Amino acid sequence: MNMVIPLSGSGGGVASTMPSDRTPVLRHYLRIAMRWRYVIGGAVTTCILAGIIVTLLMTPKFTAQSTIEISRESDVITGIQSVQREATAADQEFYQTQYGLLRSRSLAERVASQLRLVDDPKFFRLFRDSSSLPAFELVNGRYPASGRSDRQRRAGEILLKNLGIEPTRLSRLVEVRFTSPEAALSAKIANAWAENFIQTNLERKVQATSYGRNLLQRQLGQLKERLDASQRQLVGYASSERIINLPSQPGPGGAAGERSIVADDLAAINSALAQATADRIQAQARYEQAGNRGASPEALRNQAINTLRQRRAELSADYQRLMTQFEPGYPTAVAIKAQLEQLDRAIGNEEGRVSGSLLADYKQAQERERGLQQRVEQLKANYLDLRRRSIQYNIYQQEVDTNRALYDGILQRYKEIGVAGGVGVNNISIVDLADVPQKPSSPRLILNLALAILAGLIIGAGLALALEQIDEAIADPEEVGRRLGLPLLGSVPKLDSGTPKEALIDRKSDMVDAYLAVQTNLAFTTAHGVPRSFAVTSTRPAEGKSTTALALATTLARSHRKVILVDGDMRSPSIHHLGGVGHDAGLSNFLSGQDDITPLVFHMDELGFTAMSSGPIPPNAAELLTGTRLSILIERLLETYDHVVIDSPPVMGLADAPLIASYVEGVIYAVESHGIRSSMVKTALSRLAGAHAHVVGVVLTKFEAKKAYIGYGYEYGYGYGRTSGKNNGTKRA
Repeated sequence: MNMVIPLSGSGGGVASTMPSDRTPVLRHYLRIAMRWRYVIGGAVTTCILAGIIVTLLMTPKFTAQSTIEISRESDVITGIQSVQREATAADQEFYQTQYGLLRSRSLAERVASQLRLVDDPKFFRLFRDSSSLPAFELVNGRYPASGRSDRQRRAGEILLKNLGIEPTRLSRLVEVRFTSPEAALSAKIANAWAENFIQTNLERKVQATSYGRNLLQRQLGQLKERLDASQRQLVGYASSERIINLPSQPGPGGAAGERSIVADDLAAINSALAQATADRIQAQARYEQAGNRGASPEALRNQAINTLRQRRAELSADYQRLMTQFEPGYPTAVAIKAQLEQLDRAIGNEEGRVSGSLLADYKQAQERERGLQQRVEQLKANYLDLRRRSIQYNIYQQEVDTNRALYDGILQRYKEIGVAGGVGVNNISIVDLADVPQKPSSPRLILNLALAILAGLIIGAGLALALEQIDEAIADPEEVGRRLGLPLLGSVPKLDSGTPKEALIDRKSDMVDAYLAVQTNLAFTTAHGVPRSFAVTSTRPAEGKSTTALALATTLARSHRKVILVDGDMRSPSIHHLGGVGHDAGLSNFLSGQDDITPLVFHMDELGFTAMSSGPIPPNAAELLTGTRLSILIERLLETYDHVVIDSPPVMGLADAPLIASYVEGVIYAVESHGIRSSMVKTALSRLAGAHAHVVGVVLTKFEAKKAYIGYGYEYGYGYGRTSGKNNGTKRA
């Protein structure tokens, strides 16, 4: 058996066990578990048996599974979008919506109706569904048609209750599972669920398209009326303001507009003016160049002038040749000179005629430029007036364009919806159809047993904690300090066989080891060691106080000290039995007035100390203890003996123990392990405190280490080193 040896304090007192606030949580709960291990074990065993029985009684169920794929975007067949907005990659609520639709009541009722489960009594019996409604009353083996809606609702609830929707993580796959007592029915319902989900998805798209077409059709009618009204308004204003616009050619963007006649005229005349100005400048330049005789390009390009100049050059050459030989008056030279003068006059005339032609061209270009410039100024004024009158016209034109754009857009969308509504575009497909399961999915014995064990542990732990709160018994040595607030002197094992006297005679017994530890700790309770006079008491009888007093007297005597054990329990004496003598003479005699102590004592040779019996049982023991005789007796005994040990009566119900405790140096309190409530011990201790008694510590008696938690104390036990219960060791606590 294990034993705890309390640590000594620095001030001479005995240190109690570790306070509860310093006890490790795991160790604390382990202690509770070991203390109530039989309760926990019983709860676990009961739950296991219940789990086995429930498993054997459960109806086997089969689970079928079909797999579908839900895409974010539909497959593009026509290149035309549908009415509904397509989900984007960031649209996380799309899949949650699909999972909710898979669990919808309408889908469940649709499946039940399609598979004719609504009118099948076997289906409701299979799921043990019974109802007292008239809709479930069989008439000639069939359900009445009047209650079909109620049965359909109930069938949908049954299907939803046994349905499982399990999305595959990080994928677009969803597993549709259905569990029922029939394997074929499970597969049929799982497949029907997936197919009907796809069908309902298509129907929702068609319904959305139909609604969109109707809405767009109404909008088209309204826009058509607005467009017609705005066009009439535009034409009426153009007629009243005499605004005439011609259609223009389509531009680069394909859009065709309107152009006004005034703007076209202005552009044309302005272009002609620019050309006229260029022509006038060119004519002016040619005329100015013609002022230099023979230098103008026209003169240089004139054939007649060039011929005359060539002839003159030839004659001039002939004249110069003659001058080299003859004088200027030479007749031939004079004739040639006359021809040269005539040619010069002809050339001058021709050049004058060219200059006059250039001047006429210049004046004509100047007049044409002036006329075009006047026309441009007139068209500018007309265009500005048109712009002023076209402000409201443009407003009306913009309104017409806006209405036409809206009308064309809605019309195009209306045509697209018409095409998309006729094509079955679906974003859901079946990946795997459900097969008929070959083995049941439940019950699973291993899982049920694991759950039963877990439930048993939880229930057992709850019961253990509840019993721990209810139970006030002091079970372990460490509870002494926590519950009573007193130091623990030691714990004494419960005897399996024999008497306490026999155990004390055997110096290698567990009891001797335990009380040696108590004596060792008792030596630290006062400055001079073991108290010279002390009483041993308890809350009630049979807690081991007399054994403790006998054992401490024995261990003190074996340490070569003179000890006397006084039987202070004059109501139920017991010491004289151990000495084999009667109680005709003893404590009550001295308290009654006898002064001679010698005839009142006897020797216990086997244990090595002197004892005093309680003496004759007095009519009222408390009256004998109220005087000073007990104090005188203790003083006289201490003159002869080193220690006076008094076996005191129990505290509860008697006044003897507090009276005895008030005369001794210290009180040792015996508490039976697993035998008394801590509240009763506290009450008894409060009585001793009222008598100003000094309780030095507690001895935990009848302690059974096997009822304590695993690992309690040190790896040291009573009889350490012994095998098979034989005392062959010498080690002491």
